[in-house]
Amino acid sequence: MKVIVDQDTKVIVQGITGHQGMFHSGEMIKFGTKVIGGTSPGKAGQKVNGIPVFDNVADIAHLEPEATMISVAAPFVKDAAYEAIDAGLKLVYILTEHVPFHDSMEILYNARRKGVRVLGPNGPGITRPGKCKIGIMPNTIFRKGGVAVASRSGTLTYEIVNAITQKGMGESTVIGLGGDPVPGMDFIEALELFNADEETRKIVLVGEIGGSNEERAAEYIRKNVKKKVVAYIAGRSAPPGKRMGHAGAIIERGVGTAESKIKAFEEAGVKVAEYPIDIPGLLE
Repeated sequence: MKVIVDQDTKVIVQGITGHQGMFHSGEMIKFGTKVIGGTSPGKAGQKVNGIPVFDNVADIAHLEPEATMISVAAPFVKDAAYEAIDAGLKLVYILTEHVPFHDSMEILYNARRKGVRVLGPNGPGITRPGKCKIGIMPNTIFRKGGVAVASRSGTLTYEIVNAITQKGMGESTVIGLGGDPVPGMDFIEALELFNADEETRKIVLVGEIGGSNEERAAEYIRKNVKKKVVAYIAGRSAPPGKRMGHAGAIIERGVGTAESKIKAFEEAGVKVAEYPIDIPGLLE
């Protein structure tokens, strides 16, 4: 089953001549991703990592791209996303952090209206070992297997994936949802895909304080998911009302606490790890 991307997905990088775009497009190519082009206004005709550069997405349309990684400065993300949406791409992954709140809302509204999936902003992307990587996850931590991971945290994703790999289990799909208050894809969308994917046998959710995504995911698991699910919640020691790193990681009036999320998961039959390194043990 194609979980968003596969080995045939044609990918572009918007902002490919910048430091992030240049480095991560190279790592994506090493992973096996079909990166077919990039954009950087005024730099058409150049090449980055052997990939042709165009002024805008419309100029790449003849190559029939399906997905993009947006790696441009935050004030320009909305324009870049609109270029991709208008060109008919089906996945818009936004690496950039500090995207203005209202820009994110407008991007998501227009994307959903046209049936485009948005991943991020401010997330590490999606990786399918042996098939495709779009984003910034380290190439070396993956091994093809049957564990799917969806996470709101970048660094914790890497730590948990590495632990799963070291145990010899391997991963089917790893999705970094991003930590902004207005994210595109959420846990429920990931669970729907993982639950239907024949390559996925077990599921890991990595949540954090703030919002109600985990509580809603727990309810969805209780009603719909038949596969084994385990979880980890970051931010247990965070004081109420204090922002902790991610823009979405804020607790207000007792909503979105670590305790409420852990309780919801446990009531849905999902075991919650005390430390990230405990995840492989819970999977076994």
